[in-house]
Amino acid sequence: MSTQKSVLKEAGSVGDNPVRLDAEKAEQIIEALNTDLADAYVLYHQLHKHHWNVEGAEHLRLHEFLQEAYEDVETAADEIAERLQSIGGVPHASMPALSEAATVEPEDEDVYDIRTSLENDLEMYGDIIESYREHIELAAGLGDHATAHMLREQLIEIEEHAHVIDHYLEDDTLVR
Repeated sequence: MSTQKSVLKEAGSVGDNPVRLDAEKAEQIIEALNTDLADAYVLYHQLHKHHWNVEGAEHLRLHEFLQEAYEDVETAADEIAERLQSIGGVPHASMPALSEAATVEPEDEDVYDIRTSLENDLEMYGDIIESYREHIELAAGLGDHATAHMLREQLIEIEEHAHVIDHYLEDDTLVR
């Protein structure tokens, strides 16, 4: 626990920003971005769990793909947090705040076969894709084109990962 006596910026506050985004507009975007940040960390942990627990004939390729996927999610989360800060917000950083803000439900602690795990990942990716589309429209509609652009770029990667997972889930396989 911190022993610091003075708070530099209170969580949940919206301050001035160097990009001159109106505080009321920034507040709406900050809330959306904190949701995206929280959802990213839920996805990150679930992908990491599956990376640790994948087994079977396709272990190595899936292990590598899942690592690439969670690393990309971590990079996106960092970009979101930095954008939040640049528009005057405070990124969620504690587990309770992230858990409360998340709109996606993580898988429980049990280990499942990789098909079930990937189906759960694909479901979470789908929910996050829908949320990103809404947040892109929100940011663009409020004149924050930089945030909309950042989210569009991240959406391309998120959709690509969902596409790969969808292919892994197809019935065609060389494994008997």
